[in-house]
Amino acid sequence: MLAIRMQRNGRTHYPTYRIVVQEAQRHPLSGRVVAEVGNYNPDTKALTLDKKAVEKYLKNGAQPSTRVAFILKKNGVKLPDWVKLAPKKSVKAKHADKLRKNQPKEEAPAEEPAVEAPAEAPAEEAKAEEPAASSEAEA
Repeated sequence: MLAIRMQRNGRTHYPTYRIVVQEAQRHPLSGRVVAEVGNYNPDTKALTLDKKAVEKYLKNGAQPSTRVAFILKKNGVKLPDWVKLAPKKSVKAKHADKLRKNQPKEEAPAEEPAVEAPAEAPAEEAKAEEPAASSEAEA
């Protein structure tokens, strides 16, 4: 059985990939490649692809890897019905109950008007005492 997969090459921390057709039982770096059908650079997203060769191998039963199938579909290569794409992963929090958005809403304490009224009253009393003190100073 043949597989269409990516074979890594390039320098350290700057990978580029060959898209190759090889025996499915072989390791991608074994070197025994049936055909090289394209190149992919993940940094620049540059892709060169021989679409006719890819479609020929797919028609003859070559199984693409999940990443290669995604790249092929994205670039307009018609995939056979039996090729299965990987489902999208749903992100799930480990402790969803601890997230801030899932915590019960805390109600702000209502301000009591009785507390504010005495705070204003001493200010009024101070104003009332000032004229009395000034009238005593005049006498």
